[in-house]
Amino acid sequence: MLLLRSRRSTTTTSVVRLLYLGLVIWSCCCCDWWYLSTPSQYYGAHAFTLVTFDVDGTLIQGSGQAAEASLHAQAFSHAVRIVLASSSSSSGNSNKNQKDIPPVAQALPRELYHGSTDGLILLRLAQATLDMDATESFPYLPQMMDCMYQFMLSQSNDDASSIGKYISPLPGVMEHLTELANRKDSVMCGLVTGNVEGIARLKMKTVGIYDTGVLAEACETQRIWDGTQDLAFLGGFGSDFCSGDIVDLDRNHLDRGEQIAIAVQRCQRQLAKRHSGTNNNNDPTSLLKRVVHVGDAPADVLAAKALSERKLQNQVDDELCVGMVAVATGSYPADLLQELAGSPIPGKWEPVVLEQGMGDPMFLKACGL
Repeated sequence: MLLLRSRRSTTTTSVVRLLYLGLVIWSCCCCDWWYLSTPSQYYGAHAFTLVTFDVDGTLIQGSGQAAEASLHAQAFSHAVRIVLASSSSSSGNSNKNQKDIPPVAQALPRELYHGSTDGLILLRLAQATLDMDATESFPYLPQMMDCMYQFMLSQSNDDASSIGKYISPLPGVMEHLTELANRKDSVMCGLVTGNVEGIARLKMKTVGIYDTGVLAEACETQRIWDGTQDLAFLGGFGSDFCSGDIVDLDRNHLDRGEQIAIAVQRCQRQLAKRHSGTNNNNDPTSLLKRVVHVGDAPADVLAAKALSERKLQNQVDDELCVGMVAVATGSYPADLLQELAGSPIPGKWEPVVLEQGMGDPMFLKACGL
C-alpha cells in the first residue's frame, strides 16, 4: 500500500510538472506575441546594441591599385598641395608651392597610414613632403579635410562611377547589413572610421551600402557637409577628432577610440530623442547596453579595447559591454588580431575574430545578436 501510494504521488508530481511546464511555454508565447504586436510606449524601452563599422578592409575592398589610384588616395596629396602650399607661398616660401605631393603610399611607410585616420595621415604627409612640423600644419587640418571632401565631391559629380573605381563591398557585407536593417527595434548601426565624414558618405552611397537602410539617422551634433546632407548617418569620423600627435604610433588606435566614444554618445542622444515621447520612466541614455565595433586592422581592435579598459578604470557606464568583431578580410591575419584582442572579460570586453569576416554565417552571433 505504501509502495502504491508512493507511485501515485510520483505520477501526480510528474503530471503537475508537465502541466506547469506547458503553462510556462504558453505564457512565453503569449508574451512574445504581445511584445511584438504592441507599441513600445506600452511595455517600456528595451536594451539596444550599437554596431559600428570600419570602412576599408571591413565593409569594402580595393584592388592593389587602390592605395595610389583611388580618389580618396589622390585627395590627400591634393589637399596638402592646395592648402599648405598656398599658405607656404603666402609666407614667401615658393619652393614648397612648386613641389608636387606624391601619393601617400609612396611618401609614407605603411604603418604610418594603414589603419590610421585621415587627419593623422594628412599631418604625416605634410611632414614627409613639405618638412612641416605637425604643430605648423595642424591649424590647417579643417581646411585640408574640407579640400579632400570637395575634391572627391567634384569628381563624383563629374563621373558618378569615379569614386567607386577600385572599391566594392566585401563578401557577405550586403546580406548581413540588409538583415541588420530589419532589426532597428533593438540595433542601431553606424560607422566608426578614420575617413572624413563627407567622404564616408560618398563611399557608402557609391557602393550601395547607404541604400540598404541599415545606417541609423545622424545625430543633430553632426556636421551637414553640403552636397551630401541627404546621405547623413550615425557615426564617429576622422573629421570629428584628431589629436595631432604624429610621433606616438599609439595615436593610430587611441584617436579611433575617441571616435568610437563619439559614436556611443551620439547613439545615446538618438535613443533619448527616440524615446522622449514614450510613457516610461527609463533613462534613455541607459538603454544602450552593448557597443560592438567591427574592423579589420590592429587599430580597430586596440581602439575598442582601449574604450573597454577606460570604462573599467573610470568605472563609468558600468552596464555597457564593449564587443569587438575583428575581421581578417583586410591586410592582417586572424592570429595577430586574436593576440591583440587578448582574453575576454564577460560582460565588459567580448572580442571575437572571424577569418572570413562578414562572409562568416556566424557574423550576427559574433555581434551578440
